[in-house]
Amino acid sequence: MSETDTFDLTLERIALIRRMVVAWNGAETGAPMIHPDAPYGSTDRDGDIFNVTGDDEGADEEHRAMGDALAVFLQNATLKPGRYQYHNPLAKLAPGDLFDVFRDEATGETPEHITFEVTDAHLRLLRAFSLEWDEAYDVPRVDPKRPYGGMTWHTAEMATHLGEPPEKDAEGRAVLTDEQEARLERLHREMQPAMQIFLRYGDLGPGPFRQSEGTSGWKPA
Repeated sequence: MSETDTFDLTLERIALIRRMVVAWNGAETGAPMIHPDAPYGSTDRDGDIFNVTGDDEGADEEHRAMGDALAVFLQNATLKPGRYQYHNPLAKLAPGDLFDVFRDEATGETPEHITFEVTDAHLRLLRAFSLEWDEAYDVPRVDPKRPYGGMTWHTAEMATHLGEPPEKDAEGRAVLTDEQEARLERLHREMQPAMQIFLRYGDLGPGPFRQSEGTSGWKPA
C-alpha cells in the first residue's frame, strides 16, 4: 500500500449511498449491514447501479468501491440531531438471517414508514463504526464482533466513545452497571435506523479523500 490511499467520492457514489438498504446482522453481538439481497433498494443490484452510473459493464467494480465510499461518508458527512422519517425498504424484503430492529417477532411484520429520533450519541457512534467487507454476502458491514473498534465488549467501548468511560474495579477492569449495560445495548440496536437515516440525509459533497497508511480514517484530500 502506498503512503496515502486516495478515493474519489463521486456524485454517482453519493447517489448509491442514498439508496443503500441498512439491515441488522444478528451474528455475534449484532451490527448494521448493507442488505445483500437489495443493497441499493431492489433485488436487481446491477440494474440499480446502472440506473445511477449509466455503465452496464462496471457494476461489480463500482459495487466493490462502495465499501470505501461508505466509510468516507460515515466519517465525513454531517447531520443535525433531530426527528427523521423514512420509507422502510426492509418492509418488502423477507426476514431471514438479516432483519430490522422494528420487525415484530411474533407476526413477522415491520412498519413501512419509520419515524426515529437521531441523537448526538448516535452520530458519535456512527463515526466510530468498524467497517469491513463481508466476502460471503459481498456487501459492506459493520464488524459484528467488534463494531466500534478493538473491543468485543462493545458496550464498554461505546461508553468510551460517548465520553463516559467505565469506572474500573480494584483490579483495573472496566465495570458497567446493569442500567448502563441495558441503556447502551438499546442504543446499539438503534444504530440500524440511525445509519439508514444518516445515509439518506447526511450532508457531504463529492471530492477526493485520502487515507494515511496504517489508519482507517478518511479525510478530504
